[in-house]
Amino acid sequence: MKLTVALLTLAAGVMAMPNLQPRQSPVAVTDELSFQLSLPQFTARRNARDPPTLDWSTDGCTSSPDNPLGFDFVPACHRHDFGYHNFRDQGRFTESNKLRIDNQFKKDLYFQCQSESPRFICNGLAEVYYAAVRAFGGDDATPGKRDEDLVAIYEEKLAIYNDMVEEAKAFGILPELE
Repeated sequence: MKLTVALLTLAAGVMAMPNLQPRQSPVAVTDELSFQLSLPQFTARRNARDPPTLDWSTDGCTSSPDNPLGFDFVPACHRHDFGYHNFRDQGRFTESNKLRIDNQFKKDLYFQCQSESPRFICNGLAEVYYAAVRAFGGDDATPGKRDEDLVAIYEEKLAIYNDMVEEAKAFGILPELE
């Protein structure tokens, strides 16, 4: 009888234990934070520095093209910096991983544009930011060299965006910017 009570008590204790997940490797956590979480989920983890062992440093969007309308691209820039820094630290900053990080950046920019107005101008600037990181960001990705075709695409996207802004100003959608 005592053995039965002891076993039932032990079984109840085991059943009440939390379901612990095996600890993920830094590579797996970096991939999850970079590609699987929504941008708001990433931002919450970034604000908590969770996990503290990863590189959370960022310069925001400081090297990006002008953003005179103040679209909130900073959260997207934070995740982009996170990806570049941690993939470098983990020895995985290849051209294919740079493309993955840059493509996530584009998705994040478009996500941010969902709450911006006028959205079509925001999306146009998102295309410029994306083209800029493709052309000028992460030159150290292996094998690593500047692709002049990507520079030409950036220049084309910038010209399209500038035309969109001028047209929006002409129709009174945007104020005159200085």
